[in-house]
Amino acid sequence: MATLTVPPMLTSPRDDAMQLYRAFKGFGCDTDAVVKILAHRDATQRALIEHEYKAMYSEDLNKRLAKELRGDIERALLMWMSDPAGRDATIVRQALAGDIINLKVATEVICSRTSTQIQQMKQIYHARFHAYLEHDIQRQASGDLKELLLAYVSKIRYEGPEADRALAEYDAKSLYKAGERKLGTDEITFIRIFSEKSRAHLAAVAYAYHNMYGNSLEKAIKKETSGNFEFALLTILRCAENPGKYFAKVLHKAMKGMGTDDSTLTRVIVTRSEIDMQYIKAEYQKNYGKTLNDAIYSETSSHYRTFLLSLVGTTRL
Repeated sequence: MATLTVPPMLTSPRDDAMQLYRAFKGFGCDTDAVVKILAHRDATQRALIEHEYKAMYSEDLNKRLAKELRGDIERALLMWMSDPAGRDATIVRQALAGDIINLKVATEVICSRTSTQIQQMKQIYHARFHAYLEHDIQRQASGDLKELLLAYVSKIRYEGPEADRALAEYDAKSLYKAGERKLGTDEITFIRIFSEKSRAHLAAVAYAYHNMYGNSLEKAIKKETSGNFEFALLTILRCAENPGKYFAKVLHKAMKGMGTDDSTLTRVIVTRSEIDMQYIKAEYQKNYGKTLNDAIYSETSSHYRTFLLSLVGTTRL
């Protein structure tokens, strides 16, 4: 469920392009005007604005934004301007082949996306960076994490709501035998089930596992695995059971304690705003006793705060 609010008056992409051009003119950038326009346009509208801006002023809008803006608001707006699949491709590419390798970010994005989203991301990844996602995973990841990620990005998974109870109980038994029941862990079984089975099926497996063995599958994963491999399995499982709750937890952790992890905060809000932000907001308030809006308001400032709150969907600006 998207949270974008529509502008008070209907505007055309051409009108928006003209308003943005005016915001860039003169001494300094009218960042407030830029945010008010772009934060309230969906992916299709943003693409049309980019096209009109290029046609009218012979200039790339994203390059102009990068020239005019700085800091958190620059990073957030440039990430927002991309289409969802292109955005994911860029985030993962930077995590796997940027100046600083961040396997956890790449793992989070890959393992929290649906099969369809991953296939779209792979196409853009290759077209934009002239590289195969699988090759970058091979180069940067290792061990069980590498095998899981390679399997996860290559398998086509069912995305419907149905799950077979008997098959779920069978897989629950297989995971129990591969983990808690034996000395050591059969990681291959975990990789196979978690990379091949649908979200609905994995949720049913987790339910069956608890009923059959009196312990949660999540606790079994924490007991039997570690590091980024554990993180990948937990991300897949949690997004299968309740993606809203998963991302609420990621956001809470990003804003907890001293300082704010603005990179994570921006990434999650920008990438989920047009997908399931209403569910994330509900889970955040349910689990942490305060609204996501209030948390963002207290942890951010200036145009960056206004932009994020616009994407979350609030009147507190």
